[in-house]
This record gives sequence, structure tokens and C-alpha cells, in this order.
Amino acid sequence: MAALWTQLMRSKNLVLVISIPLLLLPLPLLHPSSESSCAYVLIVTAVYWVSEAVPLGAAALVPAFLFPLFGVLKSSEVAAEYVKNTTLLLMGVICLAASVEKWNLHRRIALRMVMLSGAKPGMLLMCFMCCTALLSMWLSNTSSTAMVMPIADAVLHQLTSADEEHEGTVVNGSIAPENPQQKGGKEKQNQPSIELIFINEEATAKDLSKLIQSKNLNGVHMIANPMRIVKPPANGQSLPQTQILVLPSTESKNPKEQGKYKSKHDHMICKCLSLSISYAATIGGLTTIIGTSTSLIFLEHFKNRYPDAEVVNFGTWFVFSLPITVIVLFLTWVWLHWLFLGCNFSETCSISKKKKTRQEEMSERRIQEEYEKLGKMSYPEKVTVFFFILMTLLWFTREPGFVPGWESLFEKNGYRTDATVSVFLGFLLFLIPSKRPQFSLQSEKKEEDGPYLGGPMLTWQEFQRHMPWEIVVLVGGGYALAAGCKTSGLSTWIGRQMECLSSLPSWAVSLLACVLVSAVTEFVSNPATITIFLPILCSLSEALHINPLYTLIPVAMCISFAVMLPVGNPPNAIVYNYGHCQIKDMVKAGLGVNIIGLGIIMVAINTWGISLFQLNTFPDWARIGNSTLHL
Repeated sequence: MAALWTQLMRSKNLVLVISIPLLLLPLPLLHPSSESSCAYVLIVTAVYWVSEAVPLGAAALVPAFLFPLFGVLKSSEVAAEYVKNTTLLLMGVICLAASVEKWNLHRRIALRMVMLSGAKPGMLLMCFMCCTALLSMWLSNTSSTAMVMPIADAVLHQLTSADEEHEGTVVNGSIAPENPQQKGGKEKQNQPSIELIFINEEATAKDLSKLIQSKNLNGVHMIANPMRIVKPPANGQSLPQTQILVLPSTESKNPKEQGKYKSKHDHMICKCLSLSISYAATIGGLTTIIGTSTSLIFLEHFKNRYPDAEVVNFGTWFVFSLPITVIVLFLTWVWLHWLFLGCNFSETCSISKKKKTRQEEMSERRIQEEYEKLGKMSYPEKVTVFFFILMTLLWFTREPGFVPGWESLFEKNGYRTDATVSVFLGFLLFLIPSKRPQFSLQSEKKEEDGPYLGGPMLTWQEFQRHMPWEIVVLVGGGYALAAGCKTSGLSTWIGRQMECLSSLPSWAVSLLACVLVSAVTEFVSNPATITIFLPILCSLSEALHINPLYTLIPVAMCISFAVMLPVGNPPNAIVYNYGHCQIKDMVKAGLGVNIIGLGIIMVAINTWGISLFQLNTFPDWARIGNSTLHL
């Protein structure tokens, strides 16, 4: 019996995948209707997503074959839901993100910002948070955390090094080095080389936890199996890479076992800076509509359900969310500083050289050395920066709202979206050479470069390694479920069941929805959570005659604040596996960030959000969807 139980536990995912559809099968058989059939498919898919018994992308394919089998939607209708406008928007953005990572632009930005801040703990904390948030506006939260964390870990190693003497002494603000040969040998032993490990960017926190096994080198967990370790390039050279780094590949010893921290204060600095990077990535991702997968899912679902609504685009989302990002980022900095470093802001934020310690001087020198290794800004980096600025400007000026945008120059309006801009500029990255063109008859050109000088800025293989196809399929599965709920009438039925909440004010309904999803998303992946809740909240808003944006926007933002546990999101898992903080630290700090984020979002949606999105009225574009409730 014990052996059977052990075997069942080993195969629990397989047992769950088979048993759930069988246990729920009486629902459509005993109550044969479109609503019950759709509810069956919805529950089965949701259980697969929540339990992660199968990959999220694979679970998203369930509606593709169950809806036609139960007669809810035709196969061609379901297939049409899996590729939308957001897919093209994401493809264009990924092209730019791949170029940023390929040419090492993210590293230059991060090091430059750290150089400006100095090595004082308070200023260093603020600088790393701003840098991570800036990157996270345009790249995924996971990749932003993974890009910045190795740099922060190397700085922390210098700032809290237990052996000060090997670096010499500080004389009048400068460092007098030891014997070069002796110093060089010790640096190799004590300084962590910033090596990167890349994996699939859209791996969930659970996936990352499963990968961190197999090897344990000197107390530091490493990823074994088919992963490739690459050192950062020098002089702006490109490097072969997969998608995203996860863990430090140093050979430093476990902090607790080997006494890395000289004092409790040093340990607090490491905890504070590590957690701040994960939180800043989450906060920065809220700023742009492309910053997180949850906002992209929200945008496409909203446009698919309310095609006549023209109130949400890149510009309006940015105007609404930028103040939220700035306020939440600052309050999070204050909260983490108070929690881990105390209230001595004047000491930890001073930029005076007279107050710098020996470790701070060494840290600044290390950062300067790492930045100098990059050399001058290369031609591909300049092209990437130009495309980045151009894409942002075109997004903002397409339909700014207060003045006519460039789309009004065309005869037919409504044909061009943000995806048009991103795909066009992404396409150009495959054509533009990565070396400055030289109009000379004697210029040499390697055969492997093909028709390009030094190859193109981006190759298709590099794009494929960065493209999160699982998220594309997951989003498509969400659209298919939403279409099934609408066609079958299940969304109408759900809306009627929630009419009991009509006595509550609009802000209370929005607050309850935000609290609910904030709790759920700590244990369920963000994309799965928003995909499940979006159709329900739309039906709720229509039934209560509340502007759907009143609930959808704050919910889409609050879902991102899954910051209390390592399993909440991949950035948390990345930071946790560096070994500087424990789960109790993440819970304590994350709870405060959750409360700060929820409070500021609710204030924003009830102040400038009302005037920006006209939330005090029930719009005509929502009445179209609501009209079916009374049929």
C-alpha cells in the first residue's frame, strides 16, 4: 500500500490531468447546455493552470479541442482567437529587446547609473531600483532582474567583503593598491566573475525551482543540464546567448556557512538591495502597456470584448501609470530602507567623499573597471538606442488624444496600431548591418556575413530564442475561453449571480476585486490569474453598470504585485536563489510593498484615472456587451 501511495505521489501530475476531466464530466452530461459545457472547459483549464500539472502553454490548448467537441465554438472560430494584434506587438518589442541584450546595452545602462550614484547604501539602493525599473518598462520583469542582479551581486561582494586588507588603504579619497601580483591573485580568489546563465525567459517560478538542483558547487546552487554559461563581452562585442540569466555563476561560498558577512549591517544591505531589484522590476513593468504580460493580456482582452472602446492605448496607459510608478518606487525605497537599514537617511544617502568607507571606495573602483571594459559605445548600441527612442515617439504620437496624431495623416483611420510600429521597426533590425557601412571598393567582407557588413543587427535564430511562444499560446487560450463564455452565455449567467453586489459603491467593488486577485496571484502565475479573472470582472462590471476599466485596470496592475514568496514570480525566485535573503524576509518586505502598491493604485484610479478614462459614467461601448444580459 505504501509503495502504491509513493508511486501515486510521483505521478500526481498525471493523476490530476486524468482525474479532473473525469470528475467534472457529469456537469455537461447531466445539464446539457452551452453554459454548462463552457463552464466545464473553463474549470478544467483553470485547474490545469493553477496546479501547473501541465505546462501553461499546453493547458491553454484545451479550449482548442474541447470547445469544438462540445459544440460551443467551431474549430475555425477557436483557432482565430489564438493570434491577435497583441501577438504582433509582442513580436516587435521582442526584436528590440533581443537587440538590447545582444549588444550588451543593458549592462552599459546599469553600470552608468550605478557610477552616478556612488557606493553609499541608500543612494546605491535608489540607483539600482531606478535602473531596474527603467529596463523593466521595455523588457520583461524577469529579464530585467536577471540583467541587473549579477552587477548588484558583484558590488555587494566588494561593499561587504570580510577581507579589507587585500585591497590596500584609502589615502585622501584614493586607494593605494598593494603589490600588483599579490593583488591580482587575491582578486581572482575574492572577486566574483560576473557570469551569466540563460534559460527560457517565460519560465515560471516553479520551473526555476525545479531547475535549481543537480549540482552544488561550494555551497552555491548551479543549473546543470543543457545550459550555457557565457562571460560578459568586452569592447561592445556581441555574444551567443539563449534568453535570460538566472543565477550567479560565481564560485563564491555560501554566505551563511562561510561567514561572508562581517556584521549584521552588511547582511541587511545585501537583503535590502537584492529584494529591491525584484520589486523595482515589478513596479517598472507597470509603466508601459508592454512592460508585463498581464498588461498585454488585459489590453487584448479589452479590445476583443469592447472593439468600439478607444480609450486605452500606449499613451493613455503611460500617462496614468507613470505617476504610480514614481510614487510606489519612492515609497518602496523608503520602506525597504527603514526595514533593513533604519532611518539614518542622511548617512546612507550622503554623496560626500569625506564620508565614504574603504569598502565603498573599492566598490566604486570595481564598478568603474567593469564599465571601462565595455569600451566606447559601439555602432550597434547606437542603432538600438535610436530605434528605442523612435519606437517610443511613434507610439506616443500615433493618437496622443489632446492633438491629432500621425495616424490622422492617412486617409483611412483605425488601420494602424502600436503593433504596426513595433513590427515595422523590428523588421528593420533584420536588415540593418551591425557594422557601420563603409563605401570603399577595398573593404573586406567575410563570406559568412552574407549580404551584410558584419551580419545584421538581429538574426532570426536570436529572435526565436527570445520570443516567449508559451505566453502567446497562453494568451490565445484566454481569448478562446472569453469567446466561449460570451457565445455560450456563461458570462451573462455569471454577471447575474453577482448582481447582489450592486449595493456596494464602485470603489468598494474595485477594491474587493484587487484584494482577491492579490491573494490568488501569490500562489498562481500572473498570466493564468488575469486570464481567469478578466471575463468574470467584465461580466460583473456590466451587470453592476460600472465602467469596466474601473475594475480591470487596477486588477491588471495589482496582479503584478506577487512579491511575497519565491514562487510568486520568476524575479522573486532569481533573487531568492542568490542566498542573501530568506522567505521570512520576502514575506515581511513583500507585504509592505503589496499594501503600498494597492493603496497607490486605488488612489490613482479614483483621482486622475477618473478624468483620464471617464470612469464616472457607464460608456456606450460597454452597453453593447451589457445588452445581452437582458435578452
